[in-house]
Amino acid sequence: MTDELTLAEVEALARAAHEGQTDKAGRPYAEHLRAVAEGVGARGGDDDQIAAAWLHDAVEDDALPERWLDEAALSRRTKDIVLAVTKRAGEPPEAYAGRILATPGALLVKEADLAHNADPARLAVLDEATRTRLTEKYAGMRALLGLSRGSV
Repeated sequence: MTDELTLAEVEALARAAHEGQTDKAGRPYAEHLRAVAEGVGARGGDDDQIAAAWLHDAVEDDALPERWLDEAALSRRTKDIVLAVTKRAGEPPEAYAGRILATPGALLVKEADLAHNADPARLAVLDEATRTRLTEKYAGMRALLGLSRGSV
């Protein structure tokens, strides 16, 4: 299919969708998206995975509706990865991890996401209670996904 969005177009869409959003540290949310996309590339990810990295929080954060994703000019694999890494309200972590593990290509995207989320420099600006809670949350998800601490 030759009419799929280019990575540059996906990046521009993701940046526009998250415009004005900030992360827990108050930084522009697009910085996180860029870090995850770069992390996927550095881990050997392909264009489908890099596109999914740019969009990995778009549906979850209501930046783009799931209907947009369904109709977007993206590969089925990219769409499947985005849906796999999209947390659902009330979903147990085990079910979330199971969906990621069952979706080809999704684990690499989630690994890059967790690596950036757990970056000590990024966590250092948060209050101690939040930093502790998030560190435990990310470590728990890494364990459920079978990711060793050394693979960050």
